[in-house]
Amino acid sequence: MDQIYLLIVLAPLFGAIVAGFLGARIGRAGAHWVASGGVGLSTLLSLYVLFGFISGNQQVYNESVYVWMISDGLRMEVGFLVDQLTAVMLVVVTFVSFCVHIYTIGYMADDETNWPKDSLAGQNSYQRFFSYIALFTFSMLMLVMSNNFLQLFFGWEAVGLVSYLLIGFWTVRESAVFANLKAFLVNRVGDFGFILGIAAVAMYFNSLDYAEVFAQAPDFASTQIHIWGDTSWSLMTVICILLFIGAMGKSAQVPLHVWLPDSMEGPTPISALIHAATMVTAGVFMVARMSPLYEFSETALTFVLVIGATTAFFTGLIGIVQNDIKRVVAYSTLSQLGYMMVALGVSAYAAGIFHLMTHAFFKALLFLAAGSVIIGMHHDQDIRNMGGIRKYMPWTYWTSLIGSLALIGFPGFSGFFSKDAIIEAVHHSQIAGSGYAYAAVLSGVFITALYSFRMFFLVFHGEGPRDEHAKAHLHESPKVVWVPLVMLAIPSIGIGYFTMDGMLFGDWFKDVLFVLPQHDTLGELGKAVHGPNSMIAHGFMGPALYLALAGLFVAGFIYMKKPSIAHDIKTRFDLIYLTLEKKYWFDEIYQFVFAGGSRGIGKLLWSVGDKGIIDGLIINGSARSVGRFADWVRNVQTGYLFHYAIAMILGLLVLLTWFVII
Repeated sequence: MDQIYLLIVLAPLFGAIVAGFLGARIGRAGAHWVASGGVGLSTLLSLYVLFGFISGNQQVYNESVYVWMISDGLRMEVGFLVDQLTAVMLVVVTFVSFCVHIYTIGYMADDETNWPKDSLAGQNSYQRFFSYIALFTFSMLMLVMSNNFLQLFFGWEAVGLVSYLLIGFWTVRESAVFANLKAFLVNRVGDFGFILGIAAVAMYFNSLDYAEVFAQAPDFASTQIHIWGDTSWSLMTVICILLFIGAMGKSAQVPLHVWLPDSMEGPTPISALIHAATMVTAGVFMVARMSPLYEFSETALTFVLVIGATTAFFTGLIGIVQNDIKRVVAYSTLSQLGYMMVALGVSAYAAGIFHLMTHAFFKALLFLAAGSVIIGMHHDQDIRNMGGIRKYMPWTYWTSLIGSLALIGFPGFSGFFSKDAIIEAVHHSQIAGSGYAYAAVLSGVFITALYSFRMFFLVFHGEGPRDEHAKAHLHESPKVVWVPLVMLAIPSIGIGYFTMDGMLFGDWFKDVLFVLPQHDTLGELGKAVHGPNSMIAHGFMGPALYLALAGLFVAGFIYMKKPSIAHDIKTRFDLIYLTLEKKYWFDEIYQFVFAGGSRGIGKLLWSVGDKGIIDGLIINGSARSVGRFADWVRNVQTGYLFHYAIAMILGLLVLLTWFVII
């Protein structure tokens, strides 16, 4: 199996290297074949590994591949941990990435039009894009397959680096350059906490290996440390919160969420890849993997729960007022990531990973469908200019409907099982903050349905596009674009139904995810649910289903029957609308406080330090001192002999006096 695991990781890397360095020689077709082929091979091998675990023939693999360095007993190495959690993540990452690769062939076919004719960056941009997305896949695979914190950090930083390259792929656009810099800087804030958490693990556990750290976790459960002063802190709480700060950056949790909507400045395929299966899910995966640590700190769990609930509710509200089709889906991602974090906060790690899996398929579907619409609308992304597209783009219409129903948790669709499990787990939780979280996630169900079908009705129903030129040239996207939509629509419908029992209430994650008996919220839910049909029936007894249907019908009534109501609400509640439109002024506050503050500090250091002290005092000051001394010496040299004679006599008197005194 060693060779199979190496191939899963190295096949996308090989594709990335060939497409990147030999892109000019192999051309467009060569680039997309080698990149897509590498990811396709990884997908097949990942499915082989997953089915091995399903059949019981596959054993957990935890081995070192390469030892980089040993320092004072601390091993730094590359190693793979392949268990049931890894197997699920491998399939999700590679399958979604493969669909995105295929889709990219059609979406980026005319990429040369996005670059000025004399742009050097525009040369071989198609090949470079495939190199980047294959490298992105490799980075995420290294992250999810790691068996130690060092490799986890490598994958963590690698996905951040490649996301920077992809978000700002169109370097000739100022907005894209601003967005990728914003993503890079915000993630550095989270990564600072993340690396401190890893350093604390290395310091107290004297190991970076997962198995060794997790085995020692119970021994450190009550350990108190002093960070400053006499105040004592729980070691596990400090480590878990620091690690979660890293997850807040990668998985875009409030207040480190501001980079994710701006990542829409990149091409649509990378929006789908970032939002569905790779970068933003890294934080969710990491917290679930660290469940043996988080279970020993209820404070950290509460922190995760409250942050997740806040993100789920408040970012969902912003989605209601967005008019850019990709940004509506982006704020949906923020909200759903909040749901995943809520699940982790109530120790329902399996539900969080289950929602990660189902969400990856229908969210990638929604993003790629949005890209298909954008192609049809000649790159107009404003949903207010759309309408009636269902008549022109039937494949895009039906797959978008499937994705939207899965997103709102319509009974039977994949999102229903995962979202309902999270809501019920929160309802059964007794941890601090669970009441607030339950209210937030329940309200979020209505909000999700409202903004999802607001977008759906405005885009696909109605009279038709307002631009007559767009209407005349509107048609279904080519097969290379809509076939990946169908591939993603299939698991968006059925994967939840067929995997719910094993992942939520079975022993799929046994010995992989650690949950203390007093935190077993899914176990409480499992007593009332016996199979997917029972889960559907149970859903009819709770409020979530009816809130989702209410959101759907309200969206239909307002945007299909009475569009004037939306305008009246906007006018009457203009302050609330402005607050949502400005995204709670997070961007403005950060620009003023952090960006403006940094510039202010830089200006102060320049004016006082550089200009005043270095230039004024040290450099120019020394020059002026030499000049003044030279002026004084010049005055001494008068040219009169009697002045020199007096100076000699006075000097002689001084020397005689000195000798007499001594």
